[in-house]
Amino acid sequence: MIAAALDNYFPKLAKIPELKDELIAISRVNTFEVGTVILKQGDYVKAIPLMVSGLAKVFKEEPENGNEVLLYYIKPGESCVMSMTTLLHNTTSQVKAIVEETAEVVLIPADKAMRIAKKHPKWNEFIYDLFNLKFEELLKVIEILTFSNKDTRLLEYIKKEAQLKRTDTLATTHQHIADDLGSSREVISRLLKKLETEGVVKLAQGSITLL
Repeated sequence: MIAAALDNYFPKLAKIPELKDELIAISRVNTFEVGTVILKQGDYVKAIPLMVSGLAKVFKEEPENGNEVLLYYIKPGESCVMSMTTLLHNTTSQVKAIVEETAEVVLIPADKAMRIAKKHPKWNEFIYDLFNLKFEELLKVIEILTFSNKDTRLLEYIKKEAQLKRTDTLATTHQHIADDLGSSREVISRLLKKLETEGVVKLAQGSITLL
């Protein structure tokens, strides 16, 4: 199963026989249900996740008020760059990751991931590419948070969710969106109604359709 996962979703790693064999030997595959916290803020990283299926979201928590800000998504073929940074510096995690869609994940024990980084340049190339990708996503988040008004930020969020989940109709709640965006349900409900009036979305009980 791990071999097939690497072949299909991590071809850069799989095409190096020695690296692939070592990953197969040290890794395990876990299935995580929706809502599972696979990385807690303040914890040490115990394993590096390679996402095979499903979707996870990475948040930054604000201890002062309990709010969270969505930073980026982990999609199939990707990993969590924050986990790798934390592991590299041997510090506790500054973010948390939550499963959004039931996920199948290849887990590499933290200590063995460090060993692989020292032995295989292709692994480090994979990490650098992922850093570049997620850095662009973080810049987009900063741009939206800093320069965009709230309804623009909300619409960008809905478009991104629809794209990732390959649907125009999202099964979600106003509270769930508020949690993702570090806002309140009342604010999100008001902004969604505004977008509906403008003909951008259609609201229903438990769902939002992007028009």
